Amino acid sequence: MAQLAQRHGHGPASLTDIAEQEDLPRAYLEQLVISLRDAELVQSTRGAHGGYELTRPPEQIHMAEVLRALEGPIAPMMCASDDPSHNTCARTGYCTVNFLWVRVRDAISGALESMTLADLVPASARLAAAGLPPMTALPKASA
Repeated sequence: MAQLAQRHGHGPASLTDIAEQEDLPRAYLEQLVISLRDAELVQSTRGAHGGYELTRPPEQIHMAEVLRALEGPIAPMMCASDDPSHNTCARTGYCTVNFLWVRVRDAISGALESMTLADLVPASARLAAAGLPPMTALPKASA
């Protein structure tokens, strides 16, 4: 997803290119994009210049969405899943440790909701992917 964020707005990226950049097996990425496509986070384009691209700008894709698409509900323990259908523990209503796991889950969810793909990809990396020179700081005005 970070590779797609770097290339956002410049057309689709091939899984072969991403696999090389990230040193990952292409077959593994093929499995990941299925979940990402089902979650409507990426879209595919067929053909010689096809590949995958984000469905929204990186600033609009929260890391919680990405993690849920790839891993399922956020839950340090099953009894504290953020998806009630995944909470299979019969002791949840009276378990004294459940309170701890719910707090941990909420902290993780809060951190993931507060970050977007754009936060992971510095502006300089996005400019480099676009073939543009890095931005330089403006000179300070003299008093």
